[in-house]
Amino acid sequence: MVQVLLVEDSRLSREAIEARLARSGRYRVWAAMENAANAEIACMGGRVELVLMDVCTADDESGLKAAARIKKHSPDIRVVIMTSMPEHSFRQKALAAGCEGFWYKEHGDADLLEVCDRVMAGETVYPAEGPSVRVGWADSRDFTARELEILRELALGRRYEAIAGDLGISPNTVKYHVKNLLQKTGYETAMQLIADVVEKRLVLPKY
Repeated sequence: MVQVLLVEDSRLSREAIEARLARSGRYRVWAAMENAANAEIACMGGRVELVLMDVCTADDESGLKAAARIKKHSPDIRVVIMTSMPEHSFRQKALAAGCEGFWYKEHGDADLLEVCDRVMAGETVYPAEGPSVRVGWADSRDFTARELEILRELALGRRYEAIAGDLGISPNTVKYHVKNLLQKTGYETAMQLIADVVEKRLVLPKY
């Protein structure tokens, strides 16, 4: 039976996932916690084989950062990232951290047990795309990768010059992309646009 570490800050979700795993007869929740900060320590005992890790955990601890630490020190432990947030960068960060799976709790048709089974069989299991979010007049899938990068930078309070330096483009190119975003969404100011994408969890800079 696969020994699982479950990191989920919602008690109801934690209990539901634990019950689902138990009913399968293939997985046992060895430990469950709501804060990702302690996950790496929990993996050091040698019992954990699979980690189911929420992105946004208690006390604003990032499950993605915890997962990266686990994969660095315990690469044989399989990690599946879970989230209900549509934030566009989560899948890329999970891949960069070396996580084997990614599961949207409230979007798509994937079943958690299927994802776990495939990951434990040696597959890397990720959804082809994230959920769509309505931003003004636009669908979030209408945004280019560069536009999403600039939205993230703007949400961090960065100025155009600093964004340009980080992304290796000119300030005028940043302004061009912001203008396109405003035209797509119908917003009059970048501040209105950023407020909307943060409220709808398309951009969550601290994770």
